[in-house]
Amino acid sequence: MAEQTRIAEALNILTQLGMPRAQQNERSALTLLALLNLTPDKAWMQAEAPLIGITPIMNFISQHYSRHYAPNTRETIRRQTMHQFVAAALAVYNPDEPKRPVNSPKAVYQIEPNTLALVQSFGAAHWDTQLKEYLSMRQTLIERYAGERKQLFVPVKVTSNQSIVLSPGAHSELIKLIIEEFTPRFIPGCQLVYVGDTGDKWGYFDHELLRGLGINVDTHGKMPDVVFYAQVKHWLVLVEAVTSHGPINAKRHEELVQLFANSSAGLVYVTAFPSKKLLMRHLAEIAWETEVWVADAPSHLIHFDGERFLGPYN
Repeated sequence: MAEQTRIAEALNILTQLGMPRAQQNERSALTLLALLNLTPDKAWMQAEAPLIGITPIMNFISQHYSRHYAPNTRETIRRQTMHQFVAAALAVYNPDEPKRPVNSPKAVYQIEPNTLALVQSFGAAHWDTQLKEYLSMRQTLIERYAGERKQLFVPVKVTSNQSIVLSPGAHSELIKLIIEEFTPRFIPGCQLVYVGDTGDKWGYFDHELLRGLGINVDTHGKMPDVVFYAQVKHWLVLVEAVTSHGPINAKRHEELVQLFANSSAGLVYVTAFPSKKLLMRHLAEIAWETEVWVADAPSHLIHFDGERFLGPYN
């Protein structure tokens, strides 16, 4: 009974805060309780603000509220509860390290300080007054945190009059260098077709250009990190950016061959590394008939065998 009462109270708070109906559910109420480290035996005034990740949230719920979520529910909690909590300024994402990549296993959340102060007054005589004051400044809080998050994004110049932004992290920094340093040197005048983003798989995608080359990409297919079209040469340049995952090895090469099998343009495969040090760790894996570019030596290209240098093969 204590567990169910506490869940109902948390749901009541989310409703009074005006959260969307999709977040007015038991999952979101339990997530709020985990963010507050509020077990059924504690009073609301004892709510805390620990740094906590998605898996620890699920463990807390299982241990203290007897709700056992399957491991594959992790993304549901992240995308359908925590994203909305952060957007509504109920929680803060990575307050200990704001530039942490969005796909980092170290990612954590923390209840927002004003929200913590509010929920600690739940059930007290001054709750209504506190709630009214909180709601009056909520939009300002949302705007402030949204502005802070936006400042952390990585701006990338695509053309002289167009820019995009990518999620923070080393992977996005390398993609920025690929677009701004690699292409002017080796495929000048090319068009950007696709950029993957750790925070959004389809970060930038020119669907029409790819369709015009005979390619309809299955959303389940694993796209390379960046795709360029060199119109003069009629090439599609497929680039993998290596910061944590591996390079274009034989297996990945075959996957890309199949994914772009209907391309009317010739296919060129490039693996990009941020440094020669990281390249050396993956050297033995790199597939033949591909190219390697290293960001800390941007004017050079390393060619892995084959009869052509930076060009497609039949």
